[in-house]
Amino acid sequence: MSLDNHIIKLFNDSARLKTETGREIAPRIATAVMTISQSLLGDGKILACGNGGSAADAQHFASELVNRFEMERPGLAAIALTTDSSAITSIANDYDFGMIFSKQISALGQAGDVLLAISTSGNSRNVLEAVSAAHGREMRVVALTGNGGGVLGELLDESDVHICVPSDVTARIQEVHLLIIHCLCDGIDRIILGVE
Repeated sequence: MSLDNHIIKLFNDSARLKTETGREIAPRIATAVMTISQSLLGDGKILACGNGGSAADAQHFASELVNRFEMERPGLAAIALTTDSSAITSIANDYDFGMIFSKQISALGQAGDVLLAISTSGNSRNVLEAVSAAHGREMRVVALTGNGGGVLGELLDESDVHICVPSDVTARIQEVHLLIIHCLCDGIDRIILGVE
């Protein structure tokens, strides 16, 4: 297969997964939009975390809320727990890398806040610890996973929202996660601004 044809195949695989998954996960995305919007409208904030590409997704999501997505509106309270290198390295050094998010949640999280936990495998220990810490602070969790949800899917309770991409290919999962994040941002803007 030529490189051109291989690239076209990757595009087609991505488009196929998005199309096939949309109907299945749309109701959970809508529930996540409502969960996050209710928190923000109640003076809560959104904390987001993940590793690698998922860390970038957490930062992307937080930046869209703090600044704006596609509509003009006041900034919304969101923090990516992946960006404070001093906090992350001190926690990893003094305690354990598995605690880099949970320690921040214990310090910053409050009842009524929401954690956006992103893990393509659903098995990232520091994200699992973050979910436990969020529950300990009476926060709800919106989890983006793939690969059947992993251990993360088992940690969630009935007030949480689990959006699991039905794939075991990390790149395809991340591509759908990005679309989900854009759907969340669009939906939050519509709720906050009262747009039909």
